[in-house]
Amino acid sequence: MTKDLFDVGGRTVVVTGGTRGIGAMAAEGLLHAGARVLVTSRKADACRAAGARLGCPAVPADVSTADGVTAVVDAVDAEFGGSLDVLVNNAGVTWGAPLDTFPRKGWDRVLSTNVVGLFELTTALLPALRRAASAEHPARVVNIGSVDGLRVPVFENYSYSASKAAVHMMTRHLAAVLAQDGVLVNAVAPGAFPSDMTAAALASDSGRALIEKAIPLRRLGSADDIIGAIRYLASPAGSYLTGVVLPVDGGIAGCTA
Repeated sequence: MTKDLFDVGGRTVVVTGGTRGIGAMAAEGLLHAGARVLVTSRKADACRAAGARLGCPAVPADVSTADGVTAVVDAVDAEFGGSLDVLVNNAGVTWGAPLDTFPRKGWDRVLSTNVVGLFELTTALLPALRRAASAEHPARVVNIGSVDGLRVPVFENYSYSASKAAVHMMTRHLAAVLAQDGVLVNAVAPGAFPSDMTAAALASDSGRALIEKAIPLRRLGSADDIIGAIRYLASPAGSYLTGVVLPVDGGIAGCTA
């Protein structure tokens, strides 16, 4: 029997969008579990602050651009010797606007980051993931989707929900192709967690109460909830899973119509 099914000690990990929200929760949790973590963010100031707070490498990189993807690949080469055990694709943006006025730029920005950027970074890091992979310890890709990609959202975030549904399908597609390389690809579909994306909705007591009322467990997600799910998928405990989309949403996807 494996000594510790949830052991991620010494694993090399990249967390994109790792300076705030779910990404920061994941990065901090994996660091505390003994992983070697590198975080990325579009904003250089946020990277510097996160690197100082977490005590880990932090690389400014917009993964929706070719230069940003190259910066992450170069950092993996420099920090981890070009070998990567776990890629957590968390970087993402959202856009909200009424249906009749939803702009083209709300599609271009969201899809280029949430879908195209995720795909291009993953494929650019495949040599590093394949280098780390073995029969005993498969490499992992953990994509951060959303419950909004599983059901019709409350908010008018048309491009965001479509992008997250695309992330879920891309997860399955990549999993089928990369299984032969020893690279497992799974997704987490979070529900409502405190983050910059949900800050406006949670700003008032009434807004928070409305959101919590729609969650069967009647509470927002916590750092432990998301860390537990990602650590499961990144550890030996998740070695027989690939192509899975795991809702971490307090029951929204499973208990509501």
